[in-house]
Amino acid sequence: MDQIGRARDLARLVLAESIPRRWVHSQGVGRKAESIAHLIGDDASALVAAAWLHDVGYAPDLVVTGMHQLDGARYLRDVAGLDDLVCRLVANHSCAHVEGRNRGLVEQLGNEFPPADEVLSDAITFADMTTSPDGEPVEVEWRLAEILSRYGDGDLVAESIREASPLIIGSVRRISARLMAN
Repeated sequence: MDQIGRARDLARLVLAESIPRRWVHSQGVGRKAESIAHLIGDDASALVAAAWLHDVGYAPDLVVTGMHQLDGARYLRDVAGLDDLVCRLVANHSCAHVEGRNRGLVEQLGNEFPPADEVLSDAITFADMTTSPDGEPVEVEWRLAEILSRYGDGDLVAESIREASPLIIGSVRRISARLMAN
């Protein structure tokens, strides 16, 4: 089975029953990544696989640190045995380093899963942050507001997203510009 098919099947297995709304979101993110994969070149399949898997760390059985990016990447590396680049993209998606710093996990995150290059990092952030929880395309500003509303003031995730918002918007704008140029 190819890398993308395996990723899709694994995401379904981990998310579909335990947290169905995350599964719906992950399907939308996977589709969005497929639509921009032509911008990535040789690493396109890693991007799409990571997009399908980016939220597996929310699955109740996988939560260890409470940081879904790190928990998911560790599961994908240690249990599923997936490609290093896929794991790095999952670990670092959507400016995870900000949440990692706020949780005291940034050193572990960076040592275990060094960030991918900017275009790949921007691409997975674009796919995630322009897809609603229901898997539908949305503007990045809407998505950021939705996350802040869902978690609420004072929540570590909300505060991390608030802090990362300019970086996330920058990623989305860079990928949007690449799409317009192609």
